[in-house]
Amino acid sequence: MGSELRLRIISGIVMAVVVLAATWHGGMAFRWLASIIGLLIYYEWVSITGLKDRDFRGAALGWLGMVVIVIATLAKDSVYAVGALLLFTVLSVGIVALRRRSWWLPGGIVYAGLTVISLAEIRDDDLRGFVLMLFVFATVWATDILAYFVGRAIGGPKLAPRISPGKTWSGAIGGALAAVIIGPVVVWCFFPNIGLRVVLVALVLSVCSQCGDLFESFIKRRFKVKDSSRLIPGHGGVMDRADGLVFACFAGFLLAIVISLMAGGEMSSLGGALLGV
Repeated sequence: MGSELRLRIISGIVMAVVVLAATWHGGMAFRWLASIIGLLIYYEWVSITGLKDRDFRGAALGWLGMVVIVIATLAKDSVYAVGALLLFTVLSVGIVALRRRSWWLPGGIVYAGLTVISLAEIRDDDLRGFVLMLFVFATVWATDILAYFVGRAIGGPKLAPRISPGKTWSGAIGGALAAVIIGPVVVWCFFPNIGLRVVLVALVLSVCSQCGDLFESFIKRRFKVKDSSRLIPGHGGVMDRADGLVFACFAGFLLAIVISLMAGGEMSSLGGALLGV
């Protein structure tokens, strides 16, 4: 076994243990994890896009926004966290419009800020949040793993050759099919009386996960970088490992809000809205 592969395996095991332990514990442990992931993603974003060099003041505004979002998230105040995200996004858009700065600035604030909020809100502090977070993990991981193996085994037309030449339609479909099987099975282990909603949500999250993967590939190709950073030994950066998870969490968070609005009631938890339990 080569040293690079050994390093990759060890760091992968460490990451899995930390993430699953924080998920099991919930509460402040997971909110800290979500906050750290979001802050590291913003760091990688401003590094890849060159904002820290070309627009230092804009990047600083983004850092201020991220700190406010993190503080509100740690204080368990989702309303203020979302309000801070909207406020700093609007401010950054105003700066871009008036001073002709890079549109990557508001994009980074939304991408990293929504990562913190959606992760924290999905896990929440109850059993439904714990099961929903496991469901999201299972859906994303099943999509990634099966898309890779099915794509290699079957091949066929490319999914997005200009963005990610290795991805195929067969892999994308295989990953989605795996997600709609494995994700609901995870939920069924805790709540046996699940309905069709869980299967449909798994499909949506799988598709969004694959879109997140393509989005990160687009950014790296756009700025000609191989990895988002070297923060994770043997794996690259946080964005490299969490791209699909981030988009799946975005989708889960926004979908829960839409379902609650359509139902005409107040949302008690994301787990209740998405899983129907």
